[in-house]
Amino acid sequence: MTLNVQSVRLEKELADLAIISAIPAPAVERIVFSEHDLHARAWLKQLCADAGLDVREDAVGNTFIRWQGTSPELPAIATGSHIDAIPHSGRFDGTVGVLGGLEAIRALKESGFRPKRSIELIHFTSEEPTRFGIGCLGSRLMSGALDPACDTTFRDNEGRTLREVRTSAGFTGDLSSTRLPVGHYAGFVELHIEQGPLLEKRGVPIGIVTAIAAPASLRILVEGEGGHAGAVLMPTRHDAFLAAAEIALALEAAARSTGAIDSVATTGVCEVFPGLVNSVPSRAKLEADIRDIDGSRRDGMIASLETACAEVAARRGVRVTIEVVNRDAPATCDPAIVETAAEVCRANDIPCDLMVSRAYHDSLFMARICPTSMIFIPCRNGVSHRPDEYSSPDAIATGTRVLAETLARLAS
Repeated sequence: MTLNVQSVRLEKELADLAIISAIPAPAVERIVFSEHDLHARAWLKQLCADAGLDVREDAVGNTFIRWQGTSPELPAIATGSHIDAIPHSGRFDGTVGVLGGLEAIRALKESGFRPKRSIELIHFTSEEPTRFGIGCLGSRLMSGALDPACDTTFRDNEGRTLREVRTSAGFTGDLSSTRLPVGHYAGFVELHIEQGPLLEKRGVPIGIVTAIAAPASLRILVEGEGGHAGAVLMPTRHDAFLAAAEIALALEAAARSTGAIDSVATTGVCEVFPGLVNSVPSRAKLEADIRDIDGSRRDGMIASLETACAEVAARRGVRVTIEVVNRDAPATCDPAIVETAAEVCRANDIPCDLMVSRAYHDSLFMARICPTSMIFIPCRNGVSHRPDEYSSPDAIATGTRVLAETLARLAS
């Protein structure tokens, strides 16, 4: 099989997609179900139709792009990622997996290869947590990791429910219909930029993922007592923001105390009310992200945070409420898929490393319903979720070739 990944075509499509953004280049922003997200979806579906592929969508907007195999009754092999983008992000996160997946299918078709199993490209809805506060919305629903009741309980910052927003975007039907049974796919492989520096530092073009970290997201509400910044004396203050600041530092300490490089914790949101320079904060809301490749160690960090919250609340005379938005188990990738991707690399004299994914992806939830792994490519300085996120055309083409040949072997 002579495989020709058209790097120039792929690079142009990545650039064209980046322009579909709510903010000017080089930054990218595509919030799920926004005008720009819907524009990007329409653009992607046209590319897939032009490639002669069948396209369908489910009730939450997950998009399934199928190349029919010679034995369509068999479970398909799948690949894919996401194209939604957080505010002020870059143009490669997720998009390399979607457009690289499309290019892999086109390259296989153009080579004359015909798969036995169908190959399906999935564009997942809302891998980013920007609008509804939880990541991997589409793949969570597909895998049964999320209760379809979220349709009415999830609200965006404007107070609109998930049902209202998705229906306005043209995606209707019962969310329970999005769930796929275990074994629906024979395997899933996601191509992605590493979002870390290891491959670039080692000079290795491909990483094959053996495990995906366990993420948890928490909302922490701190309620104190407000008042005039001049009239409320220091000994009698119950400042919600200062309590929240101590809690954020306690979370950092919990992550550092494990002694493990894979323990990470981030307080990414801090909202202070009333937000006035001359008013003591009466309320503060934190949103925290806690991750580890070891689920029990991750849960230990959460327990440490809960202890710290109780201590701070008692000492400062504030009320602290913790809401666990999600607490997901880590995923172990399928050894057979890992070995297949490694064999492809060896056959093409492409160096590769086995590695873990400290970021989590839709693959974390696909692993609940089918054998799964990921293929990583280097990104410059390990930078991601920033406008200067970058992966070279050669790196993307190499990853796409490895993906294509891996899909071909799995589909045969």
